[in-house]
This record gives sequence, structure tokens and C-alpha cells, in this order.
Amino acid sequence: MNENDLDAASRPSSSPALRGSSAAPVPAPSAAQAASAPPPRLHLLARNPTDSVSEGFLPAAARLGLAVTLLTDQPEAHERAYGNGRQDHAFPALDIVPCDVRDFAEVIGRIATDGRPDAVFTNSDHLQTQAALAAAYFGLPGKDWRAALRTKNKAELRRAVAAAGPDAADPLWPADPVWSTELATGQEPATLAGLDAPYPCVVKPREGVASEDVVLVADADELVWRCVEIRARRPGAALVVEEFLDGELRTLETLGDGRTLHVLGGFRTELSPPPHFIEERLHLLPAPPPQPHTDQVLAQLRALGVGFGVCHTEYVVQGDRARLIEVNYRAIGDQCDLVLAELLGIPLFEHILRTHLGEPLPDDLGARTDGRVRMEYVLADRAGRLASAPPASVTERDGVRLDYRPLRGVGEEHPLHRTNRDFLGVLRATGTDQGRIDAAVAQFLAAHRWEIV
Repeated sequence: MNENDLDAASRPSSSPALRGSSAAPVPAPSAAQAASAPPPRLHLLARNPTDSVSEGFLPAAARLGLAVTLLTDQPEAHERAYGNGRQDHAFPALDIVPCDVRDFAEVIGRIATDGRPDAVFTNSDHLQTQAALAAAYFGLPGKDWRAALRTKNKAELRRAVAAAGPDAADPLWPADPVWSTELATGQEPATLAGLDAPYPCVVKPREGVASEDVVLVADADELVWRCVEIRARRPGAALVVEEFLDGELRTLETLGDGRTLHVLGGFRTELSPPPHFIEERLHLLPAPPPQPHTDQVLAQLRALGVGFGVCHTEYVVQGDRARLIEVNYRAIGDQCDLVLAELLGIPLFEHILRTHLGEPLPDDLGARTDGRVRMEYVLADRAGRLASAPPASVTERDGVRLDYRPLRGVGEEHPLHRTNRDFLGVLRATGTDQGRIDAAVAQFLAAHRWEIV
């Protein structure tokens, strides 16, 4: 499941039995009671259930000995996801608490009823600013709320990067910021008719996720029409119009503690044909990360104030320049974070949580560099009912491990979203030889069929 998969919340799942709502705060234990002191408590903000949380962060919290209060505006979905007992993961003591997590004041008030927390964390695209503000309120380690806001707000991100450069003293700084403009809330799309834009250009929701309602437009007429169309689905939404960055799409995955910033790796991403931008497959880039692009991206992240916790950045390569697409101040999703932890051979999710507990990262993570992966997403090409599809499977042959996971059940009927909500399944192919990995993926896809009627 991914955070933009709004249907995932209704699918059956299972996990350990939940405990009741959080009890009232208790006095600090005496020295004699220290041995039986309650475990440190992590307050985790979430919207719908995701694989990153259920398979990554919750098991990591259990391994760290944390109790977890999960604050969410979708408590029933999380009850279904974790309420029936899972056999494949050890979960922490878990309290699911209803809360309007989009409102930072509500988050702070709800946390305060439990007493001072030990850590506040979220992996949600939508909730980074709220979690950062809550952590700051309680004097806990966390992301700078201003950096969280400016990375979520795509118009503000463009303004911040443009204001920070170019810097003649920094040879890594790109000298050409991305052209962009904003259609603010309440501003009519017709005002864009005379826009002097570098067509073709891209229009997207200012705070959007997962390429939903992101579309390439050819001219001013189409720009106005697409904005009207998006506003019909998102009444009053602020939109961003920006330069189309043509080139190879890459990602950079980073982890920092405010002192040390580690580059975990990066992926090369292949997208569906325009006008939409749906991720179809990703390949892990061999370590060390390619230069000079990595250093250019890091320079732009520093200008944005990004450097605490985990971050997933997307950029386009144009010659020797790295030009930002967007900065997602959370872990990469759609199971890529799970695979990255496996290939690097490090306790990635524990490291992420430890930073929010105030623990420094090691100077050397000890990550492996020989792993390779191909993430292949099987996409629906039309609306309808999924009539047939292969079941989940795990196989290993010739040094390649194939892990296929269905993301939509046979019999389910869905519209065509033109986002990652159209994923029917994900194939994780890992090993050390890219040629063998690609051959194994081709064989798997040729041997199976996904039928929509």
C-alpha cells in the first residue's frame, strides 16, 4: 500500500491485536521502579495505512523497544490493517487514536494529553509540517517546520531555490532555476490565458502527491482547460505551472541527523509516456552516486534547509546539471524503501527512528554497495474489474530473487486514475547482476497475465 492509494484502506489486512486507548499520564518511576519503567513512546502521525509503516517503521519500533501511539484521521482503516494479528512481523505495543492530523494544533493537544512524548514522527507526505511543529513544541528532535513546509509547497520550493542562487562562490550551484508560476486559491484559470510560459509545460497541484493530476500541456488553451479540469476534482486547489524538464529522471535518497548527512543511494526512474507521469519501473543506481549531479542536489537541499531524517528527492539530468523536480521529505515509497533497506544491509528504519529520538547517526552506516534492484510496476491500462492476475510469489534462481506482490485483488473494480493507484502489482527483482535481473523480470512478465474486463 502507498499513501496515495485511497482504496488500500478498505482492503482486508491483519496484524497483532491492538491495545486500548492510551491511559492517562503516570508519575515518573522511582529508582526502585526503574526496571519496570514503561518503554519510550513514539507518537506516529499517519493518514491511510502504508507498507512503509506496516512493514518498515512499526517493526523497527518494536525492535527498538518503543511503544507507539498512532494518531490518524482514518482509525478504522488502521484497525483493519493491524487488528487481526500478523504472523510475518513483530509489532510494538500499539494504540490507535483518532485525531485530525492535518491540524497541528489538534496534534499537539492530543499528544499533550499523554504527557510529554519521547518522539514525534511521520512518514506521510501530507503531515511533515504538522509533525515538525509538534516536535518543536515539545522540544524534541525533528525537522525544521519551515523546511517541511517549503518542500511540500511546490511553489514555495521553487521560490526558495531561486532566491538562494545562483552563487558564483559555489561551483556546485546550478545557475538556472526552474521557471514556474502559481495559480493561487481563488484565482481563476482564465487568468493564465496570456501567460508567457515555456510550452510545453507542466501543471500540478501545489501540494500534490504521487503525480496525481500532474499533466503536460502543449499551449495556453490546453493549460486553461487542464486547470479547470483539475479544479473540478479539487475545488479551489492552488496549482503550479512550471517548466517541463526533459531528461533522465533520477532520485537521491538521503538520511541525516542535523550533523551528518548520508547518501543512501539513488534510482533511475522510467515513466509512462506524456502527458501523464506514472512511474513504471526503477533501477538502483550503482554506488557511489553519480557526480556532479549528487553534489548539486545536496547543495540545493542545504539551501532548502533539508538535512534531518530521511528524504526522497527527484531530479532530472540535463548534461552536467541536476534540476529538481520535487523534494519529498520522507522515505521513498511504493516498497522501494523496503528493498533499499534489504539491499544496503542496514537497519534503515531503525536509523530513521533513532534520529527522531535524538540519537546521532554513525559516521559510517556500513552499507553494502553491490546490490542491484529493478522495481517493476504492473499498471492498469483501463478502468474495469480485474478478472485475472497472478498470486503473490517469491522465487530465487541464478542469483536473482523475484518477489511479486498483488496490489489489487481479483474481482475489484476501479476507475483509471493515471497515478500509482493504477498499480495492479509490484515485482521486486534483486541480485547483484543487472543483466540477470532484467532477464528474470522479462520472463516473469511474459509468463503471467493481468486481465481487466
